[in-house]
Amino acid sequence: MKQEVNIGCSSFNNAYWKSIFYPEELPKSKWFDFYCTHFGTYEMNGTFYKPPTVKSMDNWYHKVPGDFLFSVKAPKDITHIKKMSGCEGLIEDFYTACRLGLREKLGCILFQFPPGYQYSPDKLEDILKNLDPNFENVLEFRHNSWWIPEVWNELSNHNITFCSVSYPGLPDTVFTEAPLVYLRLHGKPELFYSAYSHEELSYLKNLICSSKKSKKAFVYFNNTASQAGILNALEVKALLTPLT
Repeated sequence: MKQEVNIGCSSFNNAYWKSIFYPEELPKSKWFDFYCTHFGTYEMNGTFYKPPTVKSMDNWYHKVPGDFLFSVKAPKDITHIKKMSGCEGLIEDFYTACRLGLREKLGCILFQFPPGYQYSPDKLEDILKNLDPNFENVLEFRHNSWWIPEVWNELSNHNITFCSVSYPGLPDTVFTEAPLVYLRLHGKPELFYSAYSHEELSYLKNLICSSKKSKKAFVYFNNTASQAGILNALEVKALLTPLT
């Protein structure tokens, strides 16, 4: 089975990356263009703070090559304020902006919940009834009460992806027994700063690529408060090169 592995970062506007990734003389306005020549996907986190519009997503659509994919993070009003309850209109507007604006360049929709959002059957039901199955929905939890078979099985039954995370204090489970693997590497032990070793990256690459069930994987580096994120992303890309 041929597997599609997409490698990228969760930000690009990073002065720490100048000279180690962005050429010294390259103007800041060209940084994203340069990023797109090295990576085929980008995880859009700005939408967490400001809900996207069709127009804003259409602008992103025209910035990238034809085979580029965006994953888009849901606004905090949905996941942190309303916490998936009583926000049907907000969710519909978000989905619509992504679908109409990004079209075939839309990869996954990421819903990331706050650390205080603990598992309960009612909360899981709220999530399931609000998600549109026509999208590649990914759930990232920050409380370890969600790492239970009841959750994994229910999400699997609804074709929803449980986000694999590398995050201080959370399990390191990489969920490869599904058609889609979504991995976010936030930096451990120092959140957003720590780099991953060659051994750690090789292990993750082998784990994902040895999956018998996953057809597609998205791996995003969010350890972007330093040089670590871009260097790690480039290293994993190099590790995958012989396989493509």
